Amino acid sequence: MGHILAIDQGTTSSRAIIFNAEMKIAASAQEEFTQHFPNSGWVEHAPEDLWQTVLRTSRAAIEKAGLRAADVTAIGITNQRETTLVWDKSTGEPIHRAIVWQDRRTSQYCAELRAAGHDALITDKTGLLADPYFSGTKLKWILDNVDGARARADRGELLFGTVDSYLIWKLTGGKSHVTDATNAARTMLYDIHAGRWSAEICDLFGIPMQMLPEVKDCAADFGVTDPEHLGAALPILGVAGDQQAATVGQACFEPGMLKSTYGTGCFALLNTGDTPVRSRSNLLTTIAYQLDGKPTYALEGSIFIAGAVVQWLRDGLQIIEGAAETQALADAADPMQELILVPAFVGLGAPYWNAECRGAVYGLTRNSGPAEFARAALESVGFQTRDLQEAMLADWDASASDSTLRVDGGMTASDWAMQFLADILDAPVDRPEVLETTALGAAWLAGQRAGIYPAQAEFAKSWALERTFTPQMDNTHREARYTAWKRAVQATISAAG
Repeated sequence: MGHILAIDQGTTSSRAIIFNAEMKIAASAQEEFTQHFPNSGWVEHAPEDLWQTVLRTSRAAIEKAGLRAADVTAIGITNQRETTLVWDKSTGEPIHRAIVWQDRRTSQYCAELRAAGHDALITDKTGLLADPYFSGTKLKWILDNVDGARARADRGELLFGTVDSYLIWKLTGGKSHVTDATNAARTMLYDIHAGRWSAEICDLFGIPMQMLPEVKDCAADFGVTDPEHLGAALPILGVAGDQQAATVGQACFEPGMLKSTYGTGCFALLNTGDTPVRSRSNLLTTIAYQLDGKPTYALEGSIFIAGAVVQWLRDGLQIIEGAAETQALADAADPMQELILVPAFVGLGAPYWNAECRGAVYGLTRNSGPAEFARAALESVGFQTRDLQEAMLADWDASASDSTLRVDGGMTASDWAMQFLADILDAPVDRPEVLETTALGAAWLAGQRAGIYPAQAEFAKSWALERTFTPQMDNTHREARYTAWKRAVQATISAAG
């Protein structure tokens, strides 16, 4: 006993990590799965891929740790947010592929919502914007476009869930249709102030509320797994969307603390305590975590393409075989060339929220090659993070905020990218010893609920620094580079019409 299984179901892969009683990683397993792009700006996952990769990696991690399933005390789940699934209540069969958070197919409907003045209602209730990013319009699209779906939903035959909800339903053999407050807060259907689903918004979208899962705290009893799946009946005691789980894993428990996670996308969250702050800078107001029935709020900035730009170098341009190569390439880039890559492959997120623009490269010369593209790709993540930082400081008293940025996620393994990030932000960047803070956050939620992990204050003391990156760039050069970036973004938006 004394082990926690953290399931981290991400956008491009599923992983499972076993944490021991000291919250150290005992074993892990990871598996990528296929991305489906049926139309421009559309992104889908096969629900069976999500389920089977979670099953296989969970079993593999338990085996690698030398454990029996019964040795696992509890399960914590963290997941790609906003991704939308609808399945048959009786059979568990999905009626459509999962529509991924990156998907932009509902951009026209969102424009219609804004034109009709409904965006004010959405922002007032949910803290979000009328954007295709969120689950609500994706769910509406499925009901409108899958034959018979709306009639079946009205009859109570269909269930909706984000990925956490779907996995819990599968793991418990259909006994639990639940979610947590952080995932609910990303659907565009949940009133983050009242702490319940919004009947008004569901009515606006034509969504039967009987489809929606029960909403719980992040540390709660979410159900017990069917023994056939993992080999024992295990309680699921912790759930949080991936960015909120990373906020917990980074121990950003005090108002003013800021973290940024670099996975497929990049997501920065600023803890605002028990006060939901209304953004003036196109950021989102969301729930950072909810414990003992009390929500803690955050400002969030969302970048759609971060680590995915390195995948594009590998899979699209085929100029690298692995992400680790980008660092050496960036070092070798011609300093006289200053390529700017705006990776708006699926539109731009915060603070621009333009669903229509697409990626662009500026400053190309005959000598531009793989090294210059690699450097521009890594720099694009730093530039986008500064966009978020400036927006956050406009919404939040800078004197009440710690300028230090805590970072996590796979991309933070790149010293080059993290040094550029510190340089362009003109702020310290702290990289923790445990980069898998998303999984750690989910594990802590489950572990403290199970009584084997320390309470919040003690957990915060256990956070350990691996390295601080301090700014080294000349301020004149910094501002010139960032000005060039902003010009490139405006040109990209203008080209979209």
